Amino acid sequence: MTTSSGATPAATRAGTATRADAAALPSLLGAISAERAHACVAALAGDDFTGRRVGTAGNAAARSWLAARLAELGAAAQVDEFPVRRVPQVYAVPSARWHSGDGRGAELVFGRDVAPHLTSADLPRARYGPVAVAGTGDPSGRWLLVPEGTNLFDAYRDAGDAAGLLVARAVDADGWQYTTLAGPDPGPLPVLALATSAHRALGHAVSAGGAWFTGDAPIRRVDVTGTNLYGRLRAVAAGRADILLTAHFDGVGDHPGLRQPAAADNASGVAVVLEAARVLTTALPAGTGLSVAFLDGEETGALGSAHHAARLRAAGATPWVVNVDGAGRLDDAAAVEAGGPAHRLLAVLDQAGRHTEVPLAAGPVASDNRRYAAAGLATVGIGAGMAGYHSPADTPERVEPATLAAIARLVTATVRLAADHLTRRPPVPAA
Repeated sequence: MTTSSGATPAATRAGTATRADAAALPSLLGAISAERAHACVAALAGDDFTGRRVGTAGNAAARSWLAARLAELGAAAQVDEFPVRRVPQVYAVPSARWHSGDGRGAELVFGRDVAPHLTSADLPRARYGPVAVAGTGDPSGRWLLVPEGTNLFDAYRDAGDAAGLLVARAVDADGWQYTTLAGPDPGPLPVLALATSAHRALGHAVSAGGAWFTGDAPIRRVDVTGTNLYGRLRAVAAGRADILLTAHFDGVGDHPGLRQPAAADNASGVAVVLEAARVLTTALPAGTGLSVAFLDGEETGALGSAHHAARLRAAGATPWVVNVDGAGRLDDAAAVEAGGPAHRLLAVLDQAGRHTEVPLAAGPVASDNRRYAAAGLATVGIGAGMAGYHSPADTPERVEPATLAAIARLVTATVRLAADHLTRRPPVPAA
């Protein structure tokens, strides 16, 4: 992907054909509202939706709210369910404390100093025991401090009948650990992640002798149902372009006593798609198809998009897909990842970047776009940054309205130009 300073050959060839469309873009893009998009982010990140983790009441409430927004745009919302297995759920506020024989110690704060590791077995009641370094001495009944840089699965080898494992994890710039839902299955022992500073302090106490630790790991796995939400805004005519805008609406969810609003990831992407769809619904050539998919289960392995992509493939549908994941903070450039037969779509996106003056750069967008691309659909994923990734710091106040507007304009311009560029016209007979 080039930036706005240089044209790709495909974009150059397309330039003459789209001059009329380009002339109409300023008024179309001027209809994008940063305020409306940011209000959408604030609503989805609100307390009523409890972080929108798949399978929760807050997730279902957010989906209903989005269905009402699609209805306002004239789309009859459809839901499509799929199974999601073994979703990690912290079901109580973990407690953890360490102390040494000389009176040093600390109560560890959930979300900052300590959190159940994704591989942890469930430990509903606090367990007390001495602390030793993993791989040294008899592990029985001891909490084992896993040295930084040691593979967790190597630590299991020497764990025996240990009380549990204590691993180091870096915190973000705001001092929070991050939450993940997708990853390996739990192992045989409780595992607590300690902030690096707490892990090192405990390590110094162990070296001095006489360190003790007490903690629990209230984490279980639940089978739930994910639900995608689809809306067809414009029917597609034979031989015309069909464009699908996607964004996942789920988040990692709240923990007991710990709000995780999921504003940038990915209420911001949803807001961009809604704002672009609002403008485009009445601004595309006759016969151009436009639909929206708000996807569930992205945080558990992009399961919603995998389900939807399989549905499209089985139906023989081949829309061009534009996915937005993270539109919270535009720094140097928006990241773009193309997949599938996306050459023409990528050329149009490049041209849209020029019209909107949004700089673009090839970069990883590890989200739902990869599922559509793997199904053979022309796909681009767009990401424009986020603060407070998977933590309580991902709040609406840290989502920039200007970034929301810029990415909504980029998506709108891409779709409007693609409606002409990507029309499947029959070949012209030879004279």
